[in-house]
Amino acid sequence: MSPATAAARRTFQTPPVQAIPFPHNPGSLMSVNDLSLEGLNHVLRRATELTAQDPLERMRLFAKRRVALLFYESSTRTRTSFELAAKALGCDTTLVSNLSSSIEKGESLKDTGLTIRALGAETIILRHNASGAPWLLEQYTHLPVLNAGDGMHEHPTQALLDLRTMLAHLRGGATEVGPETLKGVTVSITGDILHSRVARSNMLLLPRLGAEVVLCGPKELLPEVAVTAGPGVRIERDFEPALKQSHVVMMLRIQAERLAGLQLDLEEYKRAYQLTGDRLHAFAPEAIVLHPGPIIRGLEITAGVADGPQSKILEQVSNGVAIRMAVVERALSATSKGGRA
Repeated sequence: MSPATAAARRTFQTPPVQAIPFPHNPGSLMSVNDLSLEGLNHVLRRATELTAQDPLERMRLFAKRRVALLFYESSTRTRTSFELAAKALGCDTTLVSNLSSSIEKGESLKDTGLTIRALGAETIILRHNASGAPWLLEQYTHLPVLNAGDGMHEHPTQALLDLRTMLAHLRGGATEVGPETLKGVTVSITGDILHSRVARSNMLLLPRLGAEVVLCGPKELLPEVAVTAGPGVRIERDFEPALKQSHVVMMLRIQAERLAGLQLDLEEYKRAYQLTGDRLHAFAPEAIVLHPGPIIRGLEITAGVADGPQSKILEQVSNGVAIRMAVVERALSATSKGGRA
């Protein structure tokens, strides 16, 4: 086992929610725990209201406000949906990537962030390969920072759009949620749990609303310490029993770029954990199927399931724009330090 993998396993368990001096800016969203129940409902409600609003009126809300997208990792869905969301609100956007900026020359995150602030950016959307990077960026810039995925830690807006998708199909599109909104709902998350910031954010968010989260995967990708993540989260090693319990089936890709030092037989993985049409029909015929992308067709999921009637994957993508409009609006509406929604 590589030192990096060993460290990841030691730190996989989620610490208890506690009072911390972050975020400095009330518009920041770096963890799903930054949102109180009231704040969560505000985001869900505004996502629906902004989507329904006349596009020309909506563009006047934040006309010419400046939003920077700072991406140290490649992205299609998250980057594009954040950019479209900001532009839908009338913002000017700029993309700064590690391949086309002074980052590749060795510039630090701190100096890049301070430069972006000096150029007039009012909000920074950050994707970074290091867990905790959004907190560091916000500490130095004091701008609203929106976490678009940090290392193996969190991806809060993905969990929010996943929730919106679930509510559309399980709770009639509700925009108000409470501690029992998802009571009786079981969400199985299968695949590379160890490296998944999507899984972590969903594990933090969904049990707050009454859902039970079942994690499924081999020990290499799902260490036993995951069961300490908190109430409402448990492990089921066998895929078919996990499916049988599921109202929502969320599949994750194998993150090959993070597998150094792990011995994983992909053929054996497909035999044990691939979501096929036969499995879905036999064990979860009424469940909705989600996937945060990118999909590796023929590995964790077959093309027939990804494109089938139970799949809500493209709906997730659409919900990403709605949710990200709401969180960008929240960020740009914050005008003073202290407090959080």
